[in-house]
Order: sequence, then structure tokens, then C-alpha cells
Amino acid sequence: MKILQVITQSELGGAQTVVVQLANNLSKKHEVILAAGQGDGKMWDMVSNRVIKEDCHHLQRSISLKNDLLAAFELRRLYKKYTPDIIHLHSSKAGTLGRIVFPTKKTVYTVHGFDSIRLAFRKFLPIERCLQHFCKAIVGVSKYDEINLLSEKINRNIFTVYNGISTPCTNDIAEISQFNTNKPIVLSIARVAAPKRVDLFVDTAKRLPNYEFIWVGNQRDITEFGILPPNCHFVGNIRNAGALCSKADVLMLSSDFEGLPMVILEAMSFGKPVVASNVGGIREIVQNNINGFTVENNAQIFADKIQYILGNKDIYNKFSQNALALFNDNLTVEKMVQGYLEIYCKDK
Repeated sequence: MKILQVITQSELGGAQTVVVQLANNLSKKHEVILAAGQGDGKMWDMVSNRVIKEDCHHLQRSISLKNDLLAAFELRRLYKKYTPDIIHLHSSKAGTLGRIVFPTKKTVYTVHGFDSIRLAFRKFLPIERCLQHFCKAIVGVSKYDEINLLSEKINRNIFTVYNGISTPCTNDIAEISQFNTNKPIVLSIARVAAPKRVDLFVDTAKRLPNYEFIWVGNQRDITEFGILPPNCHFVGNIRNAGALCSKADVLMLSSDFEGLPMVILEAMSFGKPVVASNVGGIREIVQNNINGFTVENNAQIFADKIQYILGNKDIYNKFSQNALALFNDNLTVEKMVQGYLEIYCKDK
């Protein structure tokens, strides 16, 4: 099978990690072309040599009539060049242009967190309702997304496929030994952006001075968050950041909305407990008092749950074992690939 994967941005992020994992694994048995647009291009460093790589220079997240038309022509050119059997679109801009350009019966669109449209950009919902008729399947990454798609009258050929990963390789893991490793480490991996609630992370660190809090993924100036407590560190972008979960004790993820965050899967693959905001599909993989907690966005509640896990060795060990078991049962890359192959082959 010849499969074209398309994503809007080529930077490192959750959706890009899904696409790379999917492309790399599909390429073992299929011909895979991966096309991506705007970004720093760091995603390409993770892509297997088996995958054909295509830059779409005009494909970008922001709305621009000129660039969007040129991007549409780029995508059409790729279709004529490769004549793929399946086109798999990821992210809203690629999903919009791709469903207009590509044949309906060949096109699959994955929504990587429907709340980003449903809550933050509701003005685009009429477009989404219209374009549901221009693809063979729309895929949510959680049951939460599937339910909300249906509630917004996007109900044509809706499926759920959980994100899946391979456990990150730790051979070239970045060093975090400069921090006080005598203290337990609470790790967060996310871009610095308003929905990611950096303020909660900093506030939680202030309440737990006996733990080291490390945030990976900041590209912005963080002085806007005031003077950081001495146990709170922002270390910028790190390649293969997910492997750092192996060195952490707990993953903390605070956010206003999410799909199914890849960093949680990465932490669970190393058997790490998780404390995360109760948003999106997170509650489907982080089960309260089983492998961690999903909580409301309140720093004191985050602090209490982290303290509960790290302050009791038996609790910690139970959560750790459960996290790894849940990952192996439901969240491996093999499970994800099989889920998508079934959709690709449906009604062929």
C-alpha cells in the first residue's frame, strides 16, 4: 500500500510524534511519504530513512489566502507525483486543505484534540461539519473526542484510535545531573503557551520545595512568570525529550485542553505515575488511584496528589506497575498502527 501522511507543521510536538511513529512503523511493510509544512524542521530528525520526505513550504498554521492556495497546489502536485492509495491528514489546516484537494474515498483525517476547535476556535465548526463529507473517516484520539465530535453534529464515519508509541530510546538521553538529584524529580514536557498553564507548574513547585521541578520545551522568555522558586527549572528544547521520563519520578501535565498527550504515554512506558489536568482524553489513560490522578487546575490539588504519590513507597510502586501494564495493554505503537490499518482498508 502507498500511504501519504500530511501534517501542517514540521516542529517537534505531540501530533508530530504520532505521525513520525506511524510513518516509521508503516514503512516497514508499506511505501510511506511524509509531507509537512511550516516549522523548524526538527521533526525530520526522527523520521526513518525508509520514509520519503516532502516539504510543503506554503503549508502553515496561520490563515493566508495566497499561501493556502499555493499549499493546495503543492498537495495536489504530491498526489499526482505519488498517486497514493491512502492519504492520512493530521491537524486542522492540513485536514481542511487536504479534504478539499484529495479524493474523498482515499482520505482519512485525524483530529489531534478536538477541544482545540470546539472550545478555542468554534467559528471553524461549520467548516468541520461541511468537510466531514469529504473524507472516508474522521479519527479521534480518545473516546472523549469521539463523543464531542458527535455532539457537534460531526457524525459521519467517526472512529477512535488511541495514540501509541515505542518506548523512547535512552541511549542518547540528555543529562539532567546538574540538578539536585537527591530530590525526587517532577517533570513536565510541553511548549510554553497559554493553554499549558505554566503558572500552575510554578505555583505547584513553590508548594513542594523538597522536590525538583523540571520543565522541558520552553522556547519563550519565561520572565513573565516572575521569580522562579529555586527548585523550578526551565531547560529549553531537548531532542528525544520523552526519554527524560526515565530519569523522573512523576510526570506533571497542567493544561486547559488536550487530546491524548504523547508525553503521558512516554512516562507510562517507563512506569512513571502521572498527575495531570482532567481535560480531553487524559482520564481514559490516567486512572485515579491506579496509575496517578486527573485533577482540576488548582496548584494545591496538584501538590497534594504529587505529595501523596512520592510520600508513600508502596503507593508509588503500585502506581508505577499499573502505569506500565496499562501502557503495554493499550498504548503501544503496534496497537495504533493496527487501528489505522483497519480504517485504511475499510470499504476498499
